[in-house]
Amino acid sequence: MVEMQATTSSRYSDENLEEFRSLITLKIGKSQEKLDFFLKQIVDLADNPDAKIKGFDDSVGTAEMERTQELAGMERKYLTNLMNALIRVDNKTYGICRETGKLIPKERLRIVPHATLCLDAKNKR
Repeated sequence: MVEMQATTSSRYSDENLEEFRSLITLKIGKSQEKLDFFLKQIVDLADNPDAKIKGFDDSVGTAEMERTQELAGMERKYLTNLMNALIRVDNKTYGICRETGKLIPKERLRIVPHATLCLDAKNKR
């Protein structure tokens, strides 16, 4: 009986991890800029009633505030996920599927750098 050798390693190389660190760091910067923008808009809407669109009633202003808060919450969650990915890079556990233990393909990580599941595991959910 011939034993088959695994074609994937147990973790990404330090060189690969540095590539992902750069990508994640760039995305963290962009995400922080978006979050800061949303938070500034929330403050502006709350502090300056004249900033509301003239000719619309209060419900439009309220809906705008709620939508901006929702966007800020989504961006905050994305930023947290990116920060957690950076921790996994530091721990050298980045790119390992948390369900299967296999490496998540680089192509997926380049598109979704905070991914913790390979596509097989994600599609089973």
